[in-house]
Amino acid sequence: MSHALIEALPNPSTDLSGYLRAVQGFPMLSADQERRLAEEYRASNNLDAAWQLVTSHLRFVVKLARGYRGYGLPEEDLIQEGNIGLMKAVKRFDPSLGVRLAAFAVHWIRAEIHEFVLRNWRIVKVATTKAQRKLFFNLRGAKRAIGALTHDEAERIAEDLDVKTAEVLEMDARLGGYDASFDPAGDEGHVYAPVKWLGEPDPGPEETVAEAEYVARASEDLRGALQTLDERSRDIVERRWVREPKAPLRELAAKYGVSIERVRQIEAEAMATLRDAVERSTGAPAFPA
Repeated sequence: MSHALIEALPNPSTDLSGYLRAVQGFPMLSADQERRLAEEYRASNNLDAAWQLVTSHLRFVVKLARGYRGYGLPEEDLIQEGNIGLMKAVKRFDPSLGVRLAAFAVHWIRAEIHEFVLRNWRIVKVATTKAQRKLFFNLRGAKRAIGALTHDEAERIAEDLDVKTAEVLEMDARLGGYDASFDPAGDEGHVYAPVKWLGEPDPGPEETVAEAEYVARASEDLRGALQTLDERSRDIVERRWVREPKAPLRELAAKYGVSIERVRQIEAEAMATLRDAVERSTGAPAFPA
């Protein structure tokens, strides 16, 4: 599906209330209308037909996205990710299958939202494999209903989801964790700050010199790699990773007149370039992917 079609969609990030009103104004399609438009799009890549298929289902994306508000992520971002899934579904939809687009698209919409939740819910990834992701979402829903998880309940959930009890207990522990500042300012969180639980042995001279050399070499390579980026990419990286407070994606999208997804792509490409430059020099991972 073309970038022009994507950019033409209403933007929930700039005015969520206005977006919600706008999507209600797009007409719903009958089964016959939906089939005809899908056939036109598949036969001749008719973007007007694709536009009608997408816009008639934007309210469906909103409904699905609202089911994930409990993760503490912005509703507009959840909707944006769901819209990406919807457009992927329209591109792959085959009306000859005899199902409605909504039934076909629900998998693609939820898949994109799941990926977004898992990327952004925690600093440390809680689920990386397909089985862990399924367990993550199913277990979090079960915990909302039963509260604290006992061993017997873990066994029942493991049986229902066809996984090992140990996997359920491990995921339960991950869900029960939280992101904490290593060394928080002031008295807030002073009891549980990780720094309070660690000893403070002085490093030896060799460790000190090696660490200083590593930091100096990595910093020099990072500065050099930054200069190889174009001005827009460098600005996005600096405002997302260097400056405080961290700039929201929607702010950068508005500044450069592109979509949030495009800003995310530029950021990912730039970070990959920087990561490769530092890793080639130091032989060690520069920062998380």
